[in-house]
Amino acid sequence: MWLNLSPRRRLLSLRWSLIQHRSITLENTARKAAVDKVLSAFRSICGKDNVSLGEAIREQHGKDESVHRCRPPDVVVFPRCVEEVSALAKVCHDHNLPIIPFGTGTGLEGGVGAVKGGVCFSLRNMDQILNLHPEDFDVTVEPGVTRKALNTYLRDTGLWFPVDPGADASLCGMAATSASGTNAVRYGTMRENVMNLEVVLSNGTVIHTAGKGRRPRKTSAGYNLTNLFVGSEGTLGIITKTMLRLYGVPESMVSAVCSFPSVQAAVDSTVQILQTGVPIARIEFLDDVMIDACNKFSSLSYPVTPTLFLEFHGSERSLEEQVSTAEEITQSNEGSDFQWARDAETRNRLWKARHDAWYAAQALRPGCKAYSTDVCVPLSRLPQIIVETKKDLLESRLTGPIAGHVGDGNFHCLMVVDPNDPDELHQVHLFTERLARRALAMDGTCTGEHGVGLGKRALLCEEVGPLAIQVMKGLKDSLDPRNLMNPGKILQRGESSSSSIGGVERRGAPDLSAGERLHCDPDLRGGGQEEEEKRCPLVGAHRTGPALGDDTDSNSCHDV
Repeated sequence: MWLNLSPRRRLLSLRWSLIQHRSITLENTARKAAVDKVLSAFRSICGKDNVSLGEAIREQHGKDESVHRCRPPDVVVFPRCVEEVSALAKVCHDHNLPIIPFGTGTGLEGGVGAVKGGVCFSLRNMDQILNLHPEDFDVTVEPGVTRKALNTYLRDTGLWFPVDPGADASLCGMAATSASGTNAVRYGTMRENVMNLEVVLSNGTVIHTAGKGRRPRKTSAGYNLTNLFVGSEGTLGIITKTMLRLYGVPESMVSAVCSFPSVQAAVDSTVQILQTGVPIARIEFLDDVMIDACNKFSSLSYPVTPTLFLEFHGSERSLEEQVSTAEEITQSNEGSDFQWARDAETRNRLWKARHDAWYAAQALRPGCKAYSTDVCVPLSRLPQIIVETKKDLLESRLTGPIAGHVGDGNFHCLMVVDPNDPDELHQVHLFTERLARRALAMDGTCTGEHGVGLGKRALLCEEVGPLAIQVMKGLKDSLDPRNLMNPGKILQRGESSSSSIGGVERRGAPDLSAGERLHCDPDLRGGGQEEEEKRCPLVGAHRTGPALGDDTDSNSCHDV
């Protein structure tokens, strides 16, 4: 690509690279000086033991489960309550230091990397379950509470929280990424199950998105601020409390496995089951490669063909009707007889195998690393995109078992890649771009549940277009005018009208640059790659080396 430029364009490009390098060097120097100034303030707010400069701790908080390289923060703080979060944020704001919220680090799109350095707010010490109202089916949790911890707490109440992304993620982190998972087809995603949020903005201001203490089952009052922050990935504020909708534990549950001769038959069965009104709780698709990997990893013996894992919730009588209808539909599509998992132990083993798909895929190539990418399309387009994707995998000679929440049209390719093979990394990079654009061409989205993070910023431009990006940029500038909240995520570099890092002011034109328009405008693109008082003294008071996903280049927008 460089060789195709004219000598004058090469010179301009070289000069621009030198200017960028000098700007980044000045930013880093200023930021580190600013960090040195605020350490005593941090320690006075949350205690000496809750401020860490250790390399191992910083690296632990600079990476999630994605293939993006570790981008450690300059310092990690461990606040114990919202008052400490607010006070710490004010200090960061006064010194123009980036803020990166951190829950459990189970994200899949590089959302916790400190691409501009700064301060990581690790929220694990904020681990209280508050204000459970069993009769109203709601509960409030802090950021250190995980999905499994909440359901363990709820065990004797007859209630549960069903959103299950597989990983034992922080519930506030799940809200921040609008997570979903296997139960979404019946119970919805985090977006449908978050009722209210407590959020700390970049300047330390604490807001409640639906009003402090408000917990109605529905509202039509004002702008929906709650859903603005759900899925914002820490770029608009730090979620310090989440009010969640709870559900009654079903009287009975039963799971089944059904094999099909083709992807089309499996998806046709899914659509027909949903069309008949069967309130299916889970319906998961695994392709032949994925079911083979799960068989080997989890010691199962299912046929190596496209397979559905199904689960039904309800009373004993309603289950009989649901199962009868579903079985009739699957058999009309040449599906096998159901293999049942009726008792809790067998059922849990079945779903553990599904949730262990990541490890099963990785076991296909020992020593390699797994990377999961997801897309979502309308149900009717699911067979086509899966068939085309499998063909692409074969032609590219890549290992990528497919598993998906077929009831939502959402599926994942679990790419298994040798991190030491640059050519293979490049091929995976190109494949994931083709997959996302294939989904966009079928009226779908580049991500159904993983989020944008670092990896899909340019694809977001292509999906929503430049005008919607401008609106997002305006919201970001209004809530975080200094671009301190998790900078570099969701919106591409240069898409915030101003930013100031460690006192170094950077300003850009409010309009998209030509390069950004290139990503957003398909006519211009032309194939370019471009989380009381006991815990909180403040209450009442006051790898190094480049890798796939490196964000050092302003044009590195298509990270895997």
